Formats: sequence, structure tokens, C-alpha cells
Amino acid sequence: MRRREFLGGLGCASLLWPGSAAAQGGRTYHLGTLTPIAPIAETSPRGKILIRTLGERGFRLGQNLTLEPRGAAGDVAKLPSLVAELKSRGVDAIVIIGYPTAMAAKAVGLPTVAASGIGDPVETRLIESLAHPGGNITGISDVAATLSAKRLALLKEMSPKLTKVAMLWNKDDLGMTMRYQASAKAAQALGLTVQALGVREPDDFDEAFSVMNGDLPDGILMVADALTILNRKRVFEFAAVRKLPAIYENDDLARDGGLMSYGPDVSESFERAASLVARIFNGANPGDLPFEQPTRYPLVLNLKTAKATGLEIPPTLLALADEVIE
Repeated sequence: MRRREFLGGLGCASLLWPGSAAAQGGRTYHLGTLTPIAPIAETSPRGKILIRTLGERGFRLGQNLTLEPRGAAGDVAKLPSLVAELKSRGVDAIVIIGYPTAMAAKAVGLPTVAASGIGDPVETRLIESLAHPGGNITGISDVAATLSAKRLALLKEMSPKLTKVAMLWNKDDLGMTMRYQASAKAAQALGLTVQALGVREPDDFDEAFSVMNGDLPDGILMVADALTILNRKRVFEFAAVRKLPAIYENDDLARDGGLMSYGPDVSESFERAASLVARIFNGANPGDLPFEQPTRYPLVLNLKTAKATGLEIPPTLLALADEVIE
């Protein structure tokens, strides 16, 4: 079911990119992947999407394509050295996740495709514009203000008495700080009070939980980056103990135990990222390839989590869901 296929993306024709002419030239292409957390390897769900989509475009692993996956295991300070390592390995392009990763890639000039998690690349000055990125980076973007308003509306649908929402985000990540700001602005427009809980390291979550315990919000919105994702179970557990409805940005988080999520379809984002990589392999300059926006935004509800924590999902919200985990 695709109830929310709005925000039509730029460059959708890239999904129909034909088999690569470059594959006939006998050259082997080298793709790197880099994230702030775990590597995107060929056996990982996202790696499989990249490999499959590139294969459909004539770039086949083990024939004319190699993969160099890297991950910083939560230590973003390692990202510059990992980018330098990929450059020394002679990769032709890299697929990345996260704003800090994009900044590290920008610094060395590697052709880069950002698959997710970079925030607003224009506001952070990562690129010149969505239509004409310039430099060495293209990829998949989102519209934080629109998405934030929708997430908060869904949270209010879940809990009609919602008046105060706690927002957790990594305040050391400029991209996620701007996403938080967009979320806070959307909340205020809806008449909601925001409890701002910026964190910088794992120990800060204890302080955030203490603040919420002392002034309990009506719901939680967690902005997703490496730090918050690595500490997601602690957020899930706090929300469950306090019986608080919480909404997350990635569908993986709802499948992993979060109550609900609303955000870009990860599979689509990586398919389109792979299409952009194919165009770069074929000679395109990343700076000339417009950033694209997702077209699918699934609402995922975890009924198991709701039942375990004593929260009742309204029938109207269940009817809107693209996926219900039972």
C-alpha cells in the first residue's frame, strides 16, 4: 500500500537507467561504502540492494565491480581516516550515510552519493543547491519541515491529549540539529510545547531520561543519527516503562522495537543511490546530478510494542499504516 507517495523526486528516470555501456569496456569499478556505524557489506540488507540495483545496470560484483565497505562503529572521529583509506584503495565512488560522513567525503573530493541521514544539505552548506549540487556530492534528500509536521500529527493521532513532546537529537551533528530545529518549529505551529533534549555522548541519555522523569512529556520524537540509533534500545525501554508514545524517523527502528516510524522508504533510497552510482561510473560528475527526494514514506506501527507497554493504537491510525508488526 502506498498511501503517502507524495514529494515526487527529481530524477526519477534514473530508476529506469538501462544496462551500463561502461560494463562492455572491460574495466572493473570500485565502490566504497561508509557509515558512522556498521559497514554496508554485500551481505547486509542495504548492501544487497546496492549490489542488486548496480547489477541491473551492468555492474556485477565479482565481474566488473568490487566493494570496499567501512564503518566507524559509532566513533565519528574515525570517519576522515576511513575516507582517506577508501581513497587510497582507489574507489571510483562511495555511498555514505550521515552528515559527518558526507563532510569527511567532501573534504577529500571523492565522488559521493549520500543515501540517507544527511539532513538539509543546502542549509548545512554541504552543497550549493539540490538542483545543482556542485562539488563531489549528490544523493537522496528529504524535506524535514514537511516530514516533521507529519510525524507530529501522527504522534497526536496516537495520543490526542498530546501537548508536550520531548525531542532527542545529537547536538554535535549540524545536520541533525537543523532537523531538530525544523521539528521544533513544526511542533510550535501545531501548538505543542517542545522539551529539547540534545545529547552528545551515551552518558547524556541518562540525563535526558532524568529530565523527562522530572517533567514527563506526552510523547517522544527521536531524531535518527549514529548516536541515537546506537542508544535506541534505551529510548525504547524508557518509553515503554513510562508508557509514552514515541515516533522514530526510520522504519528499521519500528521493526526493532520502537512503537512507530514515519520516514523515507530505505529500500527505495538505496535503489536510487545505486542508480546515481551507476551514472557516476558512466562518467557523470556528482556535482551535476540533482539531489533526489524519496517518493515513498511508509508509516510502520509495532503492535507488539504497543501491547507490551499497554498502549492502544487507535483504529484510525491502524488504517493509515503501511506496515503493522504483530
